[in-house]
Amino acid sequence: MSFKKETKYADGVAAVKAMESTLLTAGDIEQLISASTKAEAESLLNAKRGSGEALSLESVWSFLQDYAPDCAELKLLLYKNDFHNLKAALKAVISGKEPERYYLRPTLLELDTLSGILLKKDYPALPEHIRDTAERAYELLTRTMDGQLADSLIDSAAVSTLLNDAERTGNDFMIKYAELTEAAADIKTAYRCSVMGKNTAFLELAVAGGKDLEKDQLISAALSGTESLFEYLDTTPYSEAAALLKRSPVAFEKWCDDAVMELAESARLLSFGSEPLAAYYIAAETGLKNLRILTVCRESGADRETITERMRRLYV
Repeated sequence: MSFKKETKYADGVAAVKAMESTLLTAGDIEQLISASTKAEAESLLNAKRGSGEALSLESVWSFLQDYAPDCAELKLLLYKNDFHNLKAALKAVISGKEPERYYLRPTLLELDTLSGILLKKDYPALPEHIRDTAERAYELLTRTMDGQLADSLIDSAAVSTLLNDAERTGNDFMIKYAELTEAAADIKTAYRCSVMGKNTAFLELAVAGGKDLEKDQLISAALSGTESLFEYLDTTPYSEAAALLKRSPVAFEKWCDDAVMELAESARLLSFGSEPLAAYYIAAETGLKNLRILTVCRESGADRETITERMRRLYV
């Protein structure tokens, strides 16, 4: 690798390191959990925002684009939003409702024209990573009117596309990120399908499969029941995650998020490359997720111990 390539994002890395102080820290989260009233929590959060805390992932993405506008690795971080937005737009096309309230940002899609593109079946107007899935999902949904089936196709395609495109970049960080994303999605899907008694055809559509989770074996185990599924998962690198899923889906979701944050921590220490920029985005995303979890827990009357247990790992 050339020195020029190694130092391509040096300015961006320096910028995100300077911005790390604006991210929510474990101490900030502890203070928010300890706040006795909603007003006190909002006051604490406003004080943090006053120092420059990013208010949305859109602003974080815009910040990163100032330093790496053409970085293919970073764009992979938005795939989950893109495929979610495809689901929202397809349902809106079928129902005749406006999808705007269901869209997630940032995204690589032009949301103002997305529904129109689907109605006209103008798939070449979509970004390459999603156009084939859009065509397949539209055909499946209009033929079967089965929203769950179409969602499963899109979710599986999102994971497969992320894996393929990450491998194409040759970036070890993004490949590992994609592998963790695939494993989390496939384990959750296989478990739900097993509980619901879904058949082979549905699982073939819904499960992507990856390096550590062989698709046929995962499907076979899920079809045999949850105990068989957990026995198979115990032979994989995700045995710890499976044990948590067996105990609680909430604990499993936390493990998945924490595994990605652990990966981000390793990238944070690098001085060059796109990895620290991706790690910063993941850290900001996790901080905002913690705020959402905290809000939901407070509204449901959850106690302090429950809230603390559900907080995701942070790297600052």
